[in-house]
Amino acid sequence: MAEPVNGGAPNQPPKEMSMEIRLLLAFILMGVVMFLTPYLFKSNTPPAPKKEAAKTAETTAAPAAAAAAAPAAHDAAKPAAAETAAATGPANSPATAQQVLPVLTIVTNKYKVAFSNQGANVRSWQLKGYKGNDEKPLELTNTAVTTDFPFSLYFPSQKPTSNVNWSFYDQKVDPDGLGVAYDFSDGHTVVHKQFRFEKNSYLVQVSSSVAIDGKPVENLIEWRGGFGDLTVPSPASTQRTLYFSVPENKLVELHASAAKNGPATAKGDFSFAGVADTYFAAVFLPTTGGNQMEQVTFSDNVHTVLDEKPVALSGVALSNGPSNHFELFIGPKDLDLLKKVNPKLEQVVDFGWLGFLAKPLFLIVNWINDTFVHNFGWAIVLVTIIINMILFPLKLSNMKSMRKMQALKPQIDVINAKYKDVGLRDARKADQNQEVMDLYKKYGVNPMGGCVPMLLQVPFFFAFYRVFTVSVEMRGASWLWVSDLSQPEHFVIKVLPIVMIASQFFMQKMTPQPNQDPGQAKMMMLMPVIFGVMFYNFPSGLVLYYLTSNLVNMGQQVFFNHTEAAQEAARSVEPPKKKNGRK
Repeated sequence: MAEPVNGGAPNQPPKEMSMEIRLLLAFILMGVVMFLTPYLFKSNTPPAPKKEAAKTAETTAAPAAAAAAAPAAHDAAKPAAAETAAATGPANSPATAQQVLPVLTIVTNKYKVAFSNQGANVRSWQLKGYKGNDEKPLELTNTAVTTDFPFSLYFPSQKPTSNVNWSFYDQKVDPDGLGVAYDFSDGHTVVHKQFRFEKNSYLVQVSSSVAIDGKPVENLIEWRGGFGDLTVPSPASTQRTLYFSVPENKLVELHASAAKNGPATAKGDFSFAGVADTYFAAVFLPTTGGNQMEQVTFSDNVHTVLDEKPVALSGVALSNGPSNHFELFIGPKDLDLLKKVNPKLEQVVDFGWLGFLAKPLFLIVNWINDTFVHNFGWAIVLVTIIINMILFPLKLSNMKSMRKMQALKPQIDVINAKYKDVGLRDARKADQNQEVMDLYKKYGVNPMGGCVPMLLQVPFFFAFYRVFTVSVEMRGASWLWVSDLSQPEHFVIKVLPIVMIASQFFMQKMTPQPNQDPGQAKMMMLMPVIFGVMFYNFPSGLVLYYLTSNLVNMGQQVFFNHTEAAQEAARSVEPPKKKNGRK
């Protein structure tokens, strides 16, 4: 890389920044951006999933007192006004306490779902095989919400004669225990809801219809008060509603802020629509009536299990006609899984602006994990080695250039001494710079060439960062002592960042340093510490990637130092030897 030209005289303007300093500043700025990203965009780092236990589907009906804690908490916290409205329906259909049925729990290999016949809605939807930050089974509903439970109904125009979201329904369970139907009638309003599960699938059949005095009424199926892993820090930042517009071939995502002034409605030809967080999604795919759908986004100011004050969480309501018929996917945003359901569903995994690199990078890591090593940590190590080997020809060119620049240092020192009293504003400064560039040109040295291989690494750095923060496959992936590659190490003193700092120091010692003054050398020695601080709270997988890159670079540098090419590069720039006291 190019060195700054020494001015030498006191009280002169500052020296020009070398390429090393500029590169250091670039990496510092990159670190600032990456460090502030979790705070500006509040990306979360959810905890580890655990392997699913294969169990046969079963349906249990337990008394309310023995029901799941979340449904019980919901019912206990039910607002008095809503309870009164449900209990004082039309005279010909009184809603009495005797109409309360035991909580219905449907258990499959994928879910544990609790239904209540009061409102014919869901009080708990647990995703088996995954845990939240609290190390409890992952609850996808907001158990702190006391109104508008998931699968309540939203009426944008004509309202029913009863509060059907709190009225008591007749409940009929399918003989195999994998489905349930709910029916309500007050003599004017008739409501029908039906749910059908599969014992080993993330797909659920859901339908709803409402009629008032025999005429169909538009109704939308709701999922209100937040969705997904609500035990992570700042869950509101990860929540969004979404729909895939067929005419635009585009996924549209809306955060709660889109509905801060009231519900935001979208209608059109949608392949799917729903609600999601970073790692999980609940999407509704129409099964009848084409793709015409209506989606309403809500901003629900509600409590969560962690937030004492209400926060704005995303809510959604969906319909595909006067009567709704959906295939519902509720589960992890696993690319293979999503592709099997609907190829367009892959887009709910947001790889960001570097998706063209991050997604293939993830697919390669995933393939190596599935095919060979069966561990994401070792898959990352192998992919990192492959990337560095592919870039080695460029690095080799850089190593030769650095060795030449190091060998040219005595000649550069002569030029600097010649202009040591020349200030930056002096016209002769251009002559000094020109002499240096002529020297580089004479020996075929590119002062910018040293930065190119390092700059090529930057896209991979950002791409890996995105992979570790959006891929549910990385959530909870372990490697040696690291329990979760998508999170920082859980130790007070984190091992990987410290080893990475050490590797940076060793690598600097091994790398030729072309014509650096003492101030620059000290500045460069601070770079490993800066990187260590920057990486300390990054996902462990990202630190593993960078550490592996350092180790591979060290090996490549050792290899180069012992080749004839290194000696030839140095000899090629040596001035002619003196003969008889003359050059």
